[in-house]
Amino acid sequence: MNDSNGYDVLKRLIDLGVALVALICSIPLQFVVAILVYKYLGRPILFRQARPGRDGQIFMLLKFRSMKLAEPGTAISSDATRLTPFGQALRASSLDELPSLWNVVKGDMSLVGPRPLLPQYLERYTPEQNRRHEVRPGITGLAQVEGRNGIGWDEKFKLDVEYVDSRSLTLDLRILAGTVLKVFRREGISQPGVATMSEFTGSSPRTSGGSRAEDNNSDSVSE
Repeated sequence: MNDSNGYDVLKRLIDLGVALVALICSIPLQFVVAILVYKYLGRPILFRQARPGRDGQIFMLLKFRSMKLAEPGTAISSDATRLTPFGQALRASSLDELPSLWNVVKGDMSLVGPRPLLPQYLERYTPEQNRRHEVRPGITGLAQVEGRNGIGWDEKFKLDVEYVDSRSLTLDLRILAGTVLKVFRREGISQPGVATMSEFTGSSPRTSGGSRAEDNNSDSVSE
């Protein structure tokens, strides 16, 4: 594992520089996306949700909203009904992630690292899986390059820990390049059999195939 101060400092400087430039340059695009979100999904335009970062510290993740608000007791309550064709296209293009660049600027996240999940998952991880929080979470990561939402939780967490143990600038660049290819190919957007990704209920013998936890006032909890 490359855990030297030199790597951490250099990575943070790269994150800050790239995220600032990307955030500024993408302002026109973000403005267009915001208008489209308002047109097709209404308000709120931004999706805000608490997520655990490095060492489990909670921060507020920012994304463009890609799902309709849940309406319990109606047909619009499950991910399958809340995720519209527009939302699917937004997720497939990863344009919903643009506001997360602000999380990178603030230091909540990195460009590359394990994806930040839900706070309630913290008590469900094994000690080995929990090692994914030894580094800042990322907009993209090794698990996203190897399958995005198309792989199961256990494999996803294995890849997250593998990244923690082998992280380097070379690996970061390979992951960023691989992410671009995934976006263009539109691979792994959802887990087989569900609209996005099933809830993580714990590793075997408690399998991770349960239904997703919903928040009536939030977007999807998956990536």
